[in-house]
Amino acid sequence: MMNSKIKRLLRKNIFELSPYSSAREEYVGKEGIFLDANENPYGIYNRYPDPYQNQLKQKLAEIKKCKSNQIFIGNGSDEVIDLAFRIFCEPYQDTALTFAPTYGMYQVSADINAVELIQIPLNKNFQIDRKTVENCLKDENLKLIFICSPNNPTGNLLNTDDIEFILQKFSGIVIIDEAYIDFAAQNSFIEKLNIYPNLIVSQTLSKAWGLAGIRLGVAYMNEEILAFYNKVKSPYNISSINQEMTLKYLNQQEEFNSKLNEILFERTKLINELNHLNLVKKVYPTDANFILMEVKNADELYKKLIEKQIIIRNRNSVIPKCLRITVGTPEENQKLITELKVIDNG
Repeated sequence: MMNSKIKRLLRKNIFELSPYSSAREEYVGKEGIFLDANENPYGIYNRYPDPYQNQLKQKLAEIKKCKSNQIFIGNGSDEVIDLAFRIFCEPYQDTALTFAPTYGMYQVSADINAVELIQIPLNKNFQIDRKTVENCLKDENLKLIFICSPNNPTGNLLNTDDIEFILQKFSGIVIIDEAYIDFAAQNSFIEKLNIYPNLIVSQTLSKAWGLAGIRLGVAYMNEEILAFYNKVKSPYNISSINQEMTLKYLNQQEEFNSKLNEILFERTKLINELNHLNLVKKVYPTDANFILMEVKNADELYKKLIEKQIIIRNRNSVIPKCLRITVGTPEENQKLITELKVIDNG
Protein backbone atom coordinates (compact mmCIF):
# COMPACT_ATOMS: atom_id res chain seq x y z
CA MET A 1 0.00 0.00 0.00
CA MET A 2 1.42 3.36 -1.02
CA ASN A 3 2.22 5.97 1.60
CA SER A 4 -0.77 8.37 1.47
CA LYS A 5 1.46 11.39 2.20
CA ILE A 6 3.64 10.64 -0.83
CA LYS A 7 0.59 10.04 -3.02
CA ARG A 8 -0.85 13.42 -1.99
CA LEU A 9 2.32 15.16 -3.16
CA LEU A 10 2.34 13.65 -6.63
CA ARG A 11 0.92 15.39 -9.66
CA LYS A 12 -2.26 13.55 -10.70
CA ASN A 13 -1.06 12.90 -14.24
CA ILE A 14 2.24 11.49 -12.96
CA PHE A 15 0.48 9.16 -10.55
CA GLU A 16 -1.70 7.90 -13.41
CA LEU A 17 1.12 7.81 -15.97
CA SER A 18 1.73 4.60 -17.89
CA PRO A 19 5.50 4.65 -18.46
CA TYR A 20 7.21 3.64 -21.69
CA SER A 21 8.18 -0.03 -21.60
CA SER A 22 11.51 -0.66 -23.32
CA ALA A 23 12.65 -3.94 -24.85
CA ARG A 24 15.28 -4.35 -22.14
CA GLU A 25 12.55 -4.22 -19.48
CA GLU A 26 10.43 -6.92 -21.11
CA TYR A 27 13.39 -9.31 -21.45
CA VAL A 28 16.31 -8.85 -19.05
CA GLY A 29 18.40 -11.92 -19.90
CA LYS A 30 21.99 -11.58 -21.12
CA GLU A 31 22.04 -14.51 -23.56
CA GLY A 32 20.04 -15.08 -26.72
CA ILE A 33 19.44 -13.87 -30.25
CA PHE A 34 18.22 -10.31 -29.75
CA LEU A 35 15.75 -9.34 -32.46
CA ASP A 36 13.40 -7.32 -30.26
CA ALA A 37 14.72 -3.73 -30.02
CA ASN A 38 15.43 -2.79 -33.65
CA GLU A 39 19.14 -2.56 -32.85
CA ASN A 40 21.89 -2.87 -35.42
CA PRO A 41 23.27 -6.44 -35.12
CA TYR A 42 26.85 -5.19 -35.68
CA GLY A 43 29.13 -3.14 -33.44
CA ILE A 44 30.53 -2.85 -29.93
CA TYR A 45 27.90 -0.48 -28.51
CA ASN A 46 25.04 -1.56 -30.79
CA ARG A 47 22.86 -2.73 -27.88
CA TYR A 48 20.79 -0.48 -25.64
CA PRO A 49 22.17 -0.05 -22.10
CA ASP A 50 20.64 -1.37 -18.89
CA PRO A 51 17.81 1.15 -18.34
CA TYR A 52 18.15 0.86 -14.55
CA GLN A 53 21.95 0.61 -14.25
CA ASN A 54 21.67 -2.37 -11.88
CA GLN A 55 25.36 -3.28 -11.75
CA LEU A 56 26.31 0.33 -11.06
CA LYS A 57 23.67 0.65 -8.35
CA GLN A 58 24.94 -2.47 -6.59
CA LYS A 59 28.42 -0.95 -6.43
CA LEU A 60 27.11 2.40 -5.16
CA ALA A 61 24.99 0.61 -2.54
CA GLU A 62 28.13 -1.16 -1.33
CA ILE A 63 30.07 2.11 -1.08
CA LYS A 64 27.25 4.14 0.49
CA LYS A 65 25.96 1.33 2.72
CA CYS A 66 22.38 1.53 1.51
CA LYS A 67 20.06 -0.61 -0.62
CA SER A 68 20.32 -0.62 -4.40
CA ASN A 69 16.53 -0.12 -4.61
CA GLN A 70 17.01 3.27 -2.94
CA ILE A 71 19.20 4.62 -5.76
CA PHE A 72 18.36 6.70 -8.83
CA ILE A 73 21.08 7.45 -11.36
CA GLY A 74 20.62 10.53 -13.51
CA ASN A 75 22.29 12.35 -16.37
CA GLY A 76 24.00 14.68 -13.92
CA SER A 77 22.37 16.01 -10.76
CA ASP A 78 20.46 18.41 -13.00
CA GLU A 79 18.21 15.51 -14.07
CA VAL A 80 17.51 14.72 -10.41
CA ILE A 81 16.48 18.35 -9.83
CA ASP A 82 14.38 18.62 -12.98
CA LEU A 83 12.50 15.38 -12.33
CA ALA A 84 11.58 16.55 -8.82
CA PHE A 85 9.74 19.54 -10.33
CA ARG A 86 8.11 17.39 -13.00
CA ILE A 87 6.91 14.74 -10.54
CA PHE A 88 5.70 16.88 -7.64
CA CYS A 89 4.88 20.40 -8.87
CA GLU A 90 1.89 21.50 -10.92
CA PRO A 91 3.03 24.30 -13.26
CA TYR A 92 1.73 27.79 -12.38
CA GLN A 93 0.26 26.41 -9.15
CA ASP A 94 2.76 24.78 -6.79
CA THR A 95 5.88 26.35 -5.31
CA ALA A 96 9.35 25.28 -4.20
CA LEU A 97 11.74 26.80 -1.69
CA THR A 98 15.48 27.14 -1.22
CA PHE A 99 17.98 29.24 0.74
CA ALA A 100 20.02 31.99 -0.92
CA PRO A 101 22.72 32.26 -2.01
CA THR A 102 22.81 28.76 -3.45
CA TYR A 103 23.21 26.64 -6.59
CA GLY A 104 21.68 28.51 -9.52
CA MET A 105 20.22 25.45 -11.26
CA TYR A 106 17.32 25.27 -8.77
CA GLN A 107 16.04 28.58 -10.14
CA VAL A 108 16.62 27.64 -13.78
CA SER A 109 14.83 24.32 -13.39
CA ALA A 110 11.95 26.02 -11.55
CA ASP A 111 11.60 28.54 -14.38
CA ILE A 112 11.65 25.80 -17.03
CA ASN A 113 8.89 23.95 -15.18
CA ALA A 114 6.84 27.12 -14.51
CA VAL A 115 7.14 26.76 -10.73
CA GLU A 116 7.73 29.70 -8.40
CA LEU A 117 10.92 29.27 -6.36
CA ILE A 118 10.88 31.09 -3.02
CA GLN A 119 14.40 32.05 -1.91
CA ILE A 120 14.90 32.67 1.81
CA PRO A 121 18.19 34.45 2.61
CA LEU A 122 20.65 32.62 4.81
CA ASN A 123 21.76 34.57 7.89
CA LYS A 124 25.12 36.36 8.21
CA ASN A 125 26.79 33.02 9.05
CA PHE A 126 25.22 31.43 5.95
CA GLN A 127 22.87 29.33 8.07
CA ILE A 128 19.10 28.75 7.96
CA ASP A 129 16.85 31.10 9.92
CA ARG A 130 14.28 28.73 11.46
CA LYS A 131 11.70 31.40 12.23
CA THR A 132 11.61 32.61 8.65
CA VAL A 133 11.35 29.17 7.11
CA GLU A 134 8.76 27.91 9.63
CA ASN A 135 6.26 30.48 8.39
CA CYS A 136 6.51 29.05 4.88
CA LEU A 137 6.11 25.37 5.76
CA LYS A 138 2.34 25.55 6.21
CA ASP A 139 1.72 26.61 2.62
CA GLU A 140 -0.25 23.78 0.97
CA ASN A 141 1.18 24.65 -2.44
CA LEU A 142 4.77 24.28 -1.24
CA LYS A 143 5.91 20.89 -2.52
CA LEU A 144 9.73 20.97 -2.63
CA ILE A 145 12.54 22.32 -0.48
CA PHE A 146 16.12 22.30 -1.79
CA ILE A 147 18.92 22.42 0.77
CA CYS A 148 22.48 22.56 -0.55
CA SER A 149 24.91 21.34 2.12
CA PRO A 150 27.83 21.93 1.82
CA ASN A 151 26.40 24.99 0.17
CA ASN A 152 27.49 26.41 -3.16
CA PRO A 153 28.85 29.12 -3.37
CA THR A 154 29.48 29.64 0.36
CA GLY A 155 31.21 26.30 0.98
CA ASN A 156 29.87 25.62 4.48
CA LEU A 157 27.73 22.79 5.82
CA LEU A 158 24.29 23.88 6.95
CA ASN A 159 23.40 23.09 10.54
CA THR A 160 22.18 19.49 10.84
CA ASP A 161 19.60 20.37 13.52
CA ASP A 162 18.07 23.02 11.25
CA ILE A 163 17.80 20.52 8.39
CA GLU A 164 16.17 17.93 10.66
CA PHE A 165 13.80 20.61 11.94
CA ILE A 166 12.60 21.11 8.35
CA LEU A 167 12.34 17.36 7.72
CA GLN A 168 10.18 16.96 10.82
CA LYS A 169 7.97 20.00 10.23
CA PHE A 170 7.51 19.84 6.45
CA SER A 171 5.18 17.31 4.85
CA GLY A 172 6.54 17.88 1.32
CA ILE A 173 9.71 16.62 -0.36
CA VAL A 174 13.07 17.75 1.04
CA ILE A 175 16.03 17.41 -1.34
CA ILE A 176 19.42 17.69 0.34
CA ASP A 177 22.03 18.40 -2.30
CA GLU A 178 25.28 16.85 -1.08
CA ALA A 179 27.41 17.39 -4.17
CA TYR A 180 30.39 18.31 -1.95
CA ILE A 181 29.79 15.97 1.01
CA ASP A 182 32.96 13.91 0.37
CA PHE A 183 35.04 16.97 1.28
CA ALA A 184 33.22 17.45 4.59
CA ALA A 185 33.83 15.86 7.99
CA GLN A 186 30.18 14.91 8.40
CA ASN A 187 28.10 11.86 7.59
CA SER A 188 25.67 11.96 4.70
CA PHE A 189 21.93 12.24 5.26
CA ILE A 190 21.67 8.93 3.37
CA GLU A 191 21.70 7.27 6.80
CA LYS A 192 18.40 9.09 7.57
CA LEU A 193 16.44 7.70 4.60
CA ASN A 194 14.60 5.16 6.72
CA ILE A 195 13.58 7.86 9.21
CA TYR A 196 12.21 10.44 6.75
CA PRO A 197 10.11 9.06 3.86
CA ASN A 198 9.99 12.53 2.27
CA LEU A 199 13.80 12.78 2.00
CA ILE A 200 15.85 12.72 -1.20
CA VAL A 201 19.64 12.96 -0.95
CA SER A 202 21.34 14.11 -4.13
CA GLN A 203 25.04 13.47 -4.75
CA THR A 204 27.35 13.49 -7.76
CA LEU A 205 30.45 11.83 -9.15
CA SER A 206 31.56 15.12 -10.73
CA LYS A 207 33.39 16.53 -7.71
CA ALA A 208 35.33 14.21 -5.39
CA TRP A 209 35.39 11.35 -7.93
CA GLY A 210 36.61 13.66 -10.70
CA LEU A 211 34.06 12.46 -13.29
CA ALA A 212 32.43 15.73 -14.34
CA GLY A 213 32.80 14.78 -18.01
CA ILE A 214 30.79 11.60 -17.51
CA ARG A 215 27.74 13.57 -16.26
CA LEU A 216 26.45 11.19 -13.64
CA GLY A 217 24.33 12.25 -10.69
CA VAL A 218 23.02 9.94 -7.99
CA ALA A 219 19.99 10.39 -5.76
CA TYR A 220 19.06 8.28 -2.75
CA MET A 221 15.38 7.98 -1.80
CA ASN A 222 12.75 5.54 -0.60
CA GLU A 223 11.37 2.94 -2.99
CA GLU A 224 8.01 4.69 -3.45
CA ILE A 225 9.56 7.94 -4.67
CA LEU A 226 12.09 6.00 -6.77
CA ALA A 227 9.24 4.26 -8.60
CA PHE A 228 8.03 7.62 -9.91
CA TYR A 229 11.52 8.80 -10.81
CA ASN A 230 11.83 5.63 -12.90
CA LYS A 231 8.41 6.27 -14.41
CA VAL A 232 9.26 9.76 -15.64
CA LYS A 233 12.93 9.47 -16.64
CA SER A 234 14.00 8.81 -20.23
CA PRO A 235 14.12 5.03 -20.92
CA TYR A 236 17.90 4.85 -21.44
CA ASN A 237 19.16 7.94 -19.63
CA ILE A 238 22.69 6.62 -18.89
CA SER A 239 24.78 5.27 -21.76
CA SER A 240 26.61 1.93 -21.67
CA ILE A 241 29.95 3.75 -21.96
CA ASN A 242 29.20 5.96 -18.97
CA GLN A 243 28.05 3.02 -16.89
CA GLU A 244 31.21 1.05 -17.71
CA MET A 245 33.57 3.97 -17.10
CA THR A 246 31.91 4.83 -13.81
CA LEU A 247 32.17 1.25 -12.56
CA LYS A 248 35.85 1.25 -13.46
CA TYR A 249 36.51 4.34 -11.33
CA LEU A 250 34.32 3.22 -8.43
CA ASN A 251 36.54 0.16 -8.13
CA GLN A 252 39.59 2.39 -7.58
CA GLN A 253 38.82 3.32 -3.98
CA GLU A 254 42.46 3.67 -2.88
CA GLU A 255 43.25 6.14 -5.65
CA PHE A 256 40.05 8.06 -4.84
CA ASN A 257 41.06 8.34 -1.16
CA SER A 258 44.56 9.46 -2.08
CA LYS A 259 43.39 12.26 -4.38
CA LEU A 260 40.70 13.33 -1.93
CA ASN A 261 43.26 13.66 0.86
CA GLU A 262 45.53 15.69 -1.43
CA ILE A 263 42.70 18.10 -2.23
CA LEU A 264 41.94 18.51 1.47
CA PHE A 265 45.63 19.12 2.22
CA GLU A 266 45.84 21.70 -0.57
CA ARG A 267 42.66 23.36 0.66
CA THR A 268 44.26 23.95 4.06
CA LYS A 269 47.44 25.32 2.45
CA LEU A 270 45.44 27.70 0.24
CA ILE A 271 43.43 29.02 3.19
CA ASN A 272 46.63 29.70 5.15
CA GLU A 273 48.20 31.54 2.22
CA LEU A 274 45.09 33.60 1.49
CA ASN A 275 44.82 34.70 5.11
CA HIS A 276 48.24 36.36 4.84
CA LEU A 277 47.32 38.57 1.87
CA ASN A 278 46.35 42.20 2.45
CA LEU A 279 43.93 42.19 -0.47
CA VAL A 280 41.91 39.41 1.16
CA LYS A 281 39.50 40.79 3.76
CA LYS A 282 37.97 37.46 4.79
CA VAL A 283 38.28 33.75 4.01
CA TYR A 284 35.05 31.95 4.78
CA PRO A 285 35.03 28.49 6.42
CA THR A 286 34.62 25.73 3.86
CA ASP A 287 33.57 22.08 3.81
CA ALA A 288 33.86 21.80 0.03
CA ASN A 289 36.61 21.72 -2.61
CA PHE A 290 36.44 25.48 -3.05
CA ILE A 291 37.06 28.59 -1.00
CA LEU A 292 34.95 31.75 -0.85
CA MET A 293 36.89 34.90 -0.04
CA GLU A 294 35.98 38.55 0.35
CA VAL A 295 38.45 40.92 -1.31
CA LYS A 296 38.87 44.68 -1.66
CA ASN A 297 37.89 44.87 -5.33
CA ALA A 298 36.45 41.61 -6.66
CA ASP A 299 35.88 42.67 -10.27
CA GLU A 300 39.34 44.18 -10.65
CA LEU A 301 41.13 41.23 -9.06
CA TYR A 302 39.17 38.79 -11.18
CA LYS A 303 40.23 40.61 -14.37
CA LYS A 304 43.88 40.74 -13.32
CA LEU A 305 43.91 36.98 -12.77
CA ILE A 306 42.17 36.38 -16.10
CA GLU A 307 44.98 38.34 -17.78
CA LYS A 308 47.39 35.79 -16.33
CA GLN A 309 45.12 32.93 -17.53
CA ILE A 310 44.16 32.03 -13.98
CA ILE A 311 40.41 31.53 -14.00
CA ILE A 312 38.45 31.64 -10.76
CA ARG A 313 34.74 32.44 -10.28
CA ASN A 314 33.51 35.98 -9.74
CA ARG A 315 30.63 35.77 -7.24
CA ASN A 316 30.45 39.55 -6.65
CA SER A 317 26.92 39.72 -8.10
CA VAL A 318 25.73 37.00 -5.71
CA ILE A 319 27.76 37.78 -2.59
CA PRO A 320 29.23 41.31 -2.63
CA LYS A 321 33.02 41.57 -2.93
CA CYS A 322 33.45 37.80 -3.09
CA LEU A 323 35.43 35.47 -5.36
CA ARG A 324 35.35 31.68 -5.35
CA ILE A 325 38.47 29.56 -5.83
CA THR A 326 38.36 25.86 -6.69
CA VAL A 327 41.20 23.85 -5.14
CA GLY A 328 43.49 22.74 -7.98
CA THR A 329 46.67 20.73 -8.21
CA PRO A 330 49.63 21.79 -6.02
CA GLU A 331 51.23 23.43 -9.07
CA GLU A 332 48.04 25.31 -10.03
CA ASN A 333 47.48 26.49 -6.49
CA GLN A 334 51.06 27.73 -6.21
CA LYS A 335 50.74 29.72 -9.45
CA LEU A 336 47.58 31.33 -8.10
CA ILE A 337 49.21 32.29 -4.79
CA THR A 338 52.33 33.58 -6.53
CA GLU A 339 50.27 35.84 -8.77
CA LEU A 340 48.11 37.03 -5.87
CA LYS A 341 51.26 37.99 -3.95
CA VAL A 342 52.49 40.00 -6.93
CA ILE A 343 49.16 41.84 -7.09
CA ASP A 344 49.15 42.26 -3.30
CA ASN A 345 52.58 43.89 -3.35
CA GLY A 346 51.77 46.05 -6.37
